[in-house]
Formats: sequence, structure tokens, C-alpha cells
Amino acid sequence: MKKTLTPLSELRIIEGSAFVAAPLGGLTLAQLGADVIRFDQINGGLDSHRWPVTKDNQSLFWIGLNRGKRSIEVDLKSARGREIVSSLITAPGRDGGIFLTNLPAKNELSYASLKEKRPDLIMVSLTGNYDGTSEVDYTVHPSFGYPLITGPAGSQQPINSVLPTWDLLLGNMVAIAILVAERRRRESGEGEFIQIALSDVALSAVGALGRLSQAHLRTEQISADGNYLYGAFGSSFITKDKVQIMIVGLTPRQWSSIKDALAIHEEISKLEKQFGANLNLEADRFRLRREISELIGLIIQERSVTDLSEVFTKFRVSWSKYQTFEELLDNDPRASKSNPIFSLKGQEGIGDLPNIASPIRFTNAANLEAHSAPLLGANTEEILKELINLRDQDIQDLRDNKIIN
Repeated sequence: MKKTLTPLSELRIIEGSAFVAAPLGGLTLAQLGADVIRFDQINGGLDSHRWPVTKDNQSLFWIGLNRGKRSIEVDLKSARGREIVSSLITAPGRDGGIFLTNLPAKNELSYASLKEKRPDLIMVSLTGNYDGTSEVDYTVHPSFGYPLITGPAGSQQPINSVLPTWDLLLGNMVAIAILVAERRRRESGEGEFIQIALSDVALSAVGALGRLSQAHLRTEQISADGNYLYGAFGSSFITKDKVQIMIVGLTPRQWSSIKDALAIHEEISKLEKQFGANLNLEADRFRLRREISELIGLIIQERSVTDLSEVFTKFRVSWSKYQTFEELLDNDPRASKSNPIFSLKGQEGIGDLPNIASPIRFTNAANLEAHSAPLLGANTEEILKELINLRDQDIQDLRDNKIIN
């Protein structure tokens, strides 16, 4: 029977990573079928016990970012251990020779050393800043403006994001960079050394969203403004039964839906006449966001979320409830088995856990099901035999010398 190939079935990446961006890049590729082999120091690296954790201190963070990968443990403090990893990275095969890391890559694991063994090496190295100095998401974020425009209106207190935004963007850029370099290698036979800085990712995004140009032109002073949507209409409201919801009127259709659902055409016309505005325009909806919110808020506070849900569904209003993670899992069909990317999978040592397959869904290519994460070092022996042809005695000698577990 012909084997069904997933989009990246023949691609092999060796990953040495910590934190979010690098392992997320590997996860993105593993979810599309690539063979991603993660190496860690014996007994685990920097994030082997990072929160959130189970009651017995198993890292749900590590599990979430390493699903579908294979895992080896090696004594990276020893030259022999680093040489083993070097041999895995440079093992022959057209679709191997790819190394992803955000760890210090020196000695046997430097680009220069690895390239000597495999001239067509593709290596992606993540740094904090363009000059190689260190940063993490929670130090980059304060420098790039958003905490100072987040929070209650009039607040001078910066609000950090609990979501590692720039790490998440960087993780996906990592996957793109590897695929671009691998495609080029197929065409030219040449490898590549790729460097991506976390703060450059933030700079790129802030520039793309117009914030740097806005600051350069000094056209508008932006400050914290609560839950208002910037540039159009959108705000949060409290229903009669004390449920907090968000309503958005960004596009003309969304704005019309709000007016139809709440029957406020006449009131909106009065606002337009009072302020000389055309609320079919995004800019005017933003300018009168407080007046519009006051009008809508009086209606929302007199109706239950159940009643509003019915009418909002009927008129296709763009809205949502604010939910906890638990409520998302318990009540939202998007985080349930009705969604093809969601499943409950057994995780060794824990039991069933929510597991998400790649959100990229193909029509003509095979989609890979979600896989659980390996136990730390679970694949060490099989990988050493498979990629660098070690014999049983060789592996036993490495164990005896505490090079592997």
C-alpha cells in the first residue's frame, strides 16, 4: 500500500532550545509531519519544570511545546556529548542537516564547526537583539510601546501582556525561515546560517501596524483607553446577568449588524446630527466611541447574555464573551471534539490532555493528527542507532560513562 505523506514527511530538524520561540518553531514543523528531534541536558534543561505544572511537578509547558517531537538526553557539558549532537545534526541525507537553536552554539555546535562536517548545513540561531545581546519577551515588550497604551483610560501605569506575543511571532518566523532555506538548498545545494532577533520581530510588527510611522509623524498622542477598539468601534459591556462581553463594529457589515440587532438606527442618527458625524465611517465611530458605548451599554445592561446571544446570532453581530481557560474548555465548541484540530490524547504519566493538531488544514495533502509529547530522553537509543549507526555496545559504553541516560 502506498504510504500517505504529510507535507513535511521527509524533513528532519535537530532542535536545542528553551523558552517559547525556538521550541514553537520546532512544534510548528512537527505538526506538519517533520521529524523534529529535541536534545536536552541529562535530567532536563532550562524549561523542563517550567509552569504551568501538574501536582507532581510535570511541566505542562514542556509537554505543550514538544508534542510530536522525539527526545534525547545527552551530557552537553562533555565534549563527547556535544560531538554526538554534532553527528546527529550533520548526519547524511538530503532532508537532514538542519539545526534550530536559541542556546549558546559554540565549540562542536558552532556553525563553523558544523559546516566543516556538512557544507550544506542550515542553521537557525535565535538571539535577543540584532547585536547578539540577550533579551526575553518580557523585557522586549516594555520597550515597544504597547504596555503604555494598555489598561484603563487615563492610567499612567504600564500593563505588561501575559501572552508572550513576540515569542509567538518569532516561533512562526523560525518555521518560515527553515522552509525558505531548505527550498533554496534543494535548488542550489547551498546551506544557510540564519539569525533572527526577538526585538527585530517586535520592531517589524510595530512598523507593519503603523505605530512607528505614527510616532515619526507625531500626528496623534496615543494613551491607554480601556477596552475600546482602536480606530473604529468596539468595546466591552456588562449584561443584566453580570456577564462581560465584547462587541465590535469594525467593518460596515459589522456596524450595520449592531444597529439592526439593538434597533438603534434612530438613536445613531441623532448622534450623527448632534456631532456632525457620519458613523458609517470607521474614524467617526472611533471619535464617538464613548457616546456610542453609553447608548449601547444602557441596552446591554437590561438584557441577559442568553437573550443577547440569540439576537446577535440572528443578525450576525461580531461579539464574544470574556471567558476563563476553564470556561473555554467546558463551553466553547472551538475547544471541543467538534473542531477537527482538537482532541484528548493520553500523555504518559498524566493521562488524557487537550491536544491541538496543526491549525493549517490542507485539502489535497494529508493532515497530521495530534501527537503526545515524548518523555524526556525517550528516543535516545533509537535515534543514535538510526542516524549515526551506534551499536548496542557503543550505547552501553555511553551510558556507563554518563554521556546519555
